[in-house]
Amino acid sequence: MDKFLVKRPSPGKNKQEPLEMKGGELDCMRDGGEKKRPRSEMPGADESLVHSPWKQIRAEGLNCDYKILFGKTEADKIFQELEKEVEYFEGDLTKVQVFGKWHNIPRKQVTYGDPELTYTYSGVTFPPKLWIPVLNRIREHITLATGHTFNFVLINRYKDGCDHIGEHRDDERELVPRSPIASVSFGACRDFFFRHGASRGKNASCHIEPVKLQLAHGSLLMMNYPTNVYWYHSLPTRKKVLAPRINLTFRKVMALPKK
Repeated sequence: MDKFLVKRPSPGKNKQEPLEMKGGELDCMRDGGEKKRPRSEMPGADESLVHSPWKQIRAEGLNCDYKILFGKTEADKIFQELEKEVEYFEGDLTKVQVFGKWHNIPRKQVTYGDPELTYTYSGVTFPPKLWIPVLNRIREHITLATGHTFNFVLINRYKDGCDHIGEHRDDERELVPRSPIASVSFGACRDFFFRHGASRGKNASCHIEPVKLQLAHGSLLMMNYPTNVYWYHSLPTRKKVLAPRINLTFRKVMALPKK
């Protein structure tokens, strides 16, 4: 198993350039080549990489594992099914509350899951739609690859590089404590950042390099405990990206008592 370690900088070094995870799938390259695909295409893995080994991504409080879950042919097929079958939220469920003000979400979004569950963040409670076959198929592949089961998924569709999501942690109270989050990506390759909470803002208490990933078409990123305790993640704007990306984060959610 390949392992990537992010070392804490020595005292006095304040520069926080993102540390890029290199090595095959992590930077969206195929077959070990040096040339990246154009960002308007859907980079992915050849069929032979479906059984690629896990790659560990480790830093102080960061515990993630990454692999190619679907070969390119299957990933292309799933992407097209998602485009046809997923029904995204409309109306009030397309807004979130930030510092007391309501904002439109800069992407499409929807939740699917077991019927008794809900998921609340940024002042909005999201009821899940019922599972559909393509989502069940992806979920079953994750369970076979990891041994973990999931009962809920949040789907974000980014139409191009203008759609984005800001820095946040997935730490909502509905999540089963210490359970992992399985993030599966289809479509355009986008920069994905982790930033340690203590290194954010002008009054940061320490300086730990951000970690930059590029998640391939058909890939799986497991965000294991305690990643979401300490690290924020984001998908920033990239105006040169022309193609859509669909990301599915599978979660283990508890049914909370109604107030």
